[in-house]
Amino acid sequence: MSDFSLRRATSADAGLVRALTRAAYAMWVPVVGREPRPMTADYERAVVEHLIDLWETEGSVAALIEMVPAPDHLLIENIAVHPDRHGQGLGSRALLHAETVARGLGLTEMRLYTNALMDANIALYTRRGYREDRRENAGALGSAVYMSKRLVPGL
Repeated sequence: MSDFSLRRATSADAGLVRALTRAAYAMWVPVVGREPRPMTADYERAVVEHLIDLWETEGSVAALIEMVPAPDHLLIENIAVHPDRHGQGLGSRALLHAETVARGLGLTEMRLYTNALMDANIALYTRRGYREDRRENAGALGSAVYMSKRLVPGL
């Protein structure tokens, strides 16, 4: 995977972030019965207010992770991998990158949430050491699964 470069998204990347996210989440529309929240997010705002890191190769964006630092944890708001890049370990790579970012900020806890119907995502997060904290019914939006992971200091 050395052919991927990593960089922080800027305001000029909002359209790229949106396009990649829409492509990555399109497979979930029939499962959830609607566009998942990341497909409708305001990325002009997100690239300014959040940390969004992009993996690029061959002139295109292959994956991204959107992170929101809080005083006591780092929230993973969005992980998107282009459908052509599924199975290449970019989701796991993004999770590990977020842990590095969290440690750099002096944080020892990771948090994320996903739709309860996105079982492949839940399985990935579980394999990467996340535990389910709770499920919350969001009415028409379905059920959300909230997960977290404690980071071992110094690793």
